[in-house]
Amino acid sequence: MQAVQLSFSSPGFAEKYHYNGDDLGVTYRPEGCSFRVWAPTAENVILITYPTGHDSAGEYHPMQKSDLGTWHLELPGDLHGTYYNYLVTIDGISAEAVDPYAKACGVNGMRGMVVDLERTNPEGWHQLKTPPLVHFTDAIIYELHIRDFTIDQNSGVTNKGKYLGLTEHGTYSPQKLATGLYHLKELGVTHVQLMPVFDFFTVDESKSANPEYNWGYDPQNFNVPEGSYSTDPYNGAVRIRELKQMIKALKEQGLRVIMDVVYNHTYLSRDSHLNIIVPGYYYRQDAHGNFHNGSGCGNELATERFMVRKLIVDSVCYWAREYKIDGFRFDLMGLFDIATINEIRSRLNEIDPGIIMFGEGWVGGHSPLPDCQKAIKGNVRQLPGTGVFNDDFRDAIKGHVFFHEQPGFVNGATGMEESIKCGIVAATDHDQVDYSQVLYSHFAWAAEPAQSINYNSSHDNLTLWDKLQKTHPGENQETLVAMHKLALAIVLTSQGIPFLHSGSEFLRTKHGNHNSYNAGDRINKIDWQRKARYFHVFRYVQGLILLRKSHPAFRMRTAAEIREQLRFLPMPAGHMVGYTITDAEGDPWRQIVTIFNANQIPKTVSLPGDNWVVVVNKEQAGVLPLEMVNVPYVTVPALSAYILVDAASFEEENGQ
Repeated sequence: MQAVQLSFSSPGFAEKYHYNGDDLGVTYRPEGCSFRVWAPTAENVILITYPTGHDSAGEYHPMQKSDLGTWHLELPGDLHGTYYNYLVTIDGISAEAVDPYAKACGVNGMRGMVVDLERTNPEGWHQLKTPPLVHFTDAIIYELHIRDFTIDQNSGVTNKGKYLGLTEHGTYSPQKLATGLYHLKELGVTHVQLMPVFDFFTVDESKSANPEYNWGYDPQNFNVPEGSYSTDPYNGAVRIRELKQMIKALKEQGLRVIMDVVYNHTYLSRDSHLNIIVPGYYYRQDAHGNFHNGSGCGNELATERFMVRKLIVDSVCYWAREYKIDGFRFDLMGLFDIATINEIRSRLNEIDPGIIMFGEGWVGGHSPLPDCQKAIKGNVRQLPGTGVFNDDFRDAIKGHVFFHEQPGFVNGATGMEESIKCGIVAATDHDQVDYSQVLYSHFAWAAEPAQSINYNSSHDNLTLWDKLQKTHPGENQETLVAMHKLALAIVLTSQGIPFLHSGSEFLRTKHGNHNSYNAGDRINKIDWQRKARYFHVFRYVQGLILLRKSHPAFRMRTAAEIREQLRFLPMPAGHMVGYTITDAEGDPWRQIVTIFNANQIPKTVSLPGDNWVVVVNKEQAGVLPLEMVNVPYVTVPALSAYILVDAASFEEENGQ
């Protein structure tokens, strides 16, 4: 066993054991099923079938050694609903494991299940159309957690905290404001990013009466939906059907669906299903068999190994095809080797080139994978068609993500202007940006704007509202709201792809909790009362989204166009950034001026002309005229964004 383990990366091992077939797992047919598992170091493998997903005795079916390290067995009959595991013997020791390619499972994911996927399709599934997306920069992404989004007693949702909660039409808060599915439609975002929905370990699915809570970054079965979000976690087909129903409901409202996927590690290490089946292969380990921990969660997958890469690529493509998933957000993408990410991109292009791909361009701890091979932010130019989160922009806007009292541009920090400008041009090369002054990355790391995912906050760390309160304790609410709106305006009008944390459109709070992964509903839930309390903020964000969707100038497709059309203006003081966009392709507005004033007092800015229509001011945002400016300057109020359009093209567009 040890000799084989040491040769996992050798050409000889590859030639003898790299299996590239498309039949790993169960191939279902009504007349019989084929089972195939890759276990090259096993002495023996037995398929155990069970009548239930828990607490029942099984039948033993010896498997046969087959091609390239696989074991195979055919069983007759319609096995839909049959549960199964593999009993793998290595060095005389036998242990039971779930099939890494299982597509369904029983409660808590401890047994795989044979499933006829056709029976899990909701009515009209095959006719379901994906909402159009012309270019990645047209995306506006909204991140949500299934349970958080509808669990609040004021959500008006019947199936609170479940997949089905996001299928319900016409749900309202006590103030008669839209919640759930209709809120997403009303807000106007294009993509909903689901926090992990494949089977994770730490929530006991059997405790529906006293549910546990987790974000889900502790994966167990990569190809199986999480059962705690279903109405029946004991029946492996129900969670599949209900997830599909939710995806169908979102798409019918014009929303594309992104999965937050966690392939960089598993919750369990030495006793994980992967390590039971092929000990030492799936994880990066040192010469003494210790697990490397670049995830900060106990282990990291060795994505550079052929069968690990195959498992991940096959899984991503399975979700894209079977569940019609429109995008993938990769947790700790820096733990992936570049070749694996590019292979995923290539395979997704064959399915649908409009499937978006991006991830966290960093790691969670030390990894033995060389930096030059990591899919990190600094290497994103080697990842065509894949983006990363722009942490330079995030921290420049509102302050350091880990040092809670440290402010950013909108809340008083000095010297952030170049970092803001870098974010505005989506971290692409621009002659008016001094990259030596940018927070973390002192170069233009993005080749094209779609590679920059721009955001203020996400599920991790403090919400934007909580961060502003940390940097300005005791500050009046009016000032904090102005900072919050300015931060969102910067993200939603910059080049690249904007990303919104759910609830930020009405000042979401987690009561100062910066790591709420298991903190429960009281901390994590979307409080739908806040939509009424801060409805003016919601309307402001809604208007910014409408502006972005209506005008291609804010979502240019190439770095070359940004360099040519977007030019920065001289500002009268620090804590300000302003720019013009002129003759952007496809935009009826010929000249647009955008100004961000993060000072606590108004500032007067010179304009390139003297006839303007204001469409965004401190209070409102959208595409309608708010005021006229008939002089070559404008006074921008404290802590506000101003967007002006040349009056001639505005009037021409509106037939005036």
